[in-house]
Amino acid sequence: MRRKNLVPNTVTYNTLVDGLGKSRRILCALELLEKMHDQGQPADIVTYSSLLDALFNIKQHDKALMLFNQMKECGIEPNMYTYNILIDGLCKSGRLKNAKEIFQDLSIKGYRPDVRTYTIMIKGLCKQGLLPEALAFLSKMEDNGCLPNAVTYEIIVCAMFERGENDNAEKLLHEMISRGLLQG
Repeated sequence: MRRKNLVPNTVTYNTLVDGLGKSRRILCALELLEKMHDQGQPADIVTYSSLLDALFNIKQHDKALMLFNQMKECGIEPNMYTYNILIDGLCKSGRLKNAKEIFQDLSIKGYRPDVRTYTIMIKGLCKQGLLPEALAFLSKMEDNGCLPNAVTYEIIVCAMFERGENDNAEKLLHEMISRGLLQG
């Protein structure tokens, strides 16, 4: 690009960073972030979200958290997409305490968790065998006016069947049908 006097912009860099991250070439993606800084090209929320997702996918959880803090130090405020990446990565790594803290911070910061955010938390709790806590999140979700979707219910129903709570799972399945989330 430079040979043709074309200067890459943030969108171009973001595309490269995302592609490198998805192909698990995270070191190259991080080097590109440094190159952006060196060339005075500002990284944005898309750049950092792509890098966070890539770091969590290769199980570099501590590096992801450091990058998240670096992002905030640069004055880049996370959005819901970024928070969902963070919460999902923490849940998948078994760091439910951290994920719950971030989830609670959302409302303090003026964000409203969406169905994806709640479903991520519910899935993380169910994977750790914490079905009662997952059900509490489901209740909180509905109390806050966020309706669960079929994915949310599927996660809980599967967790119930795994625990041998077949009657409760069937009851929840009937609720899904009555809400139109499944065909009877």
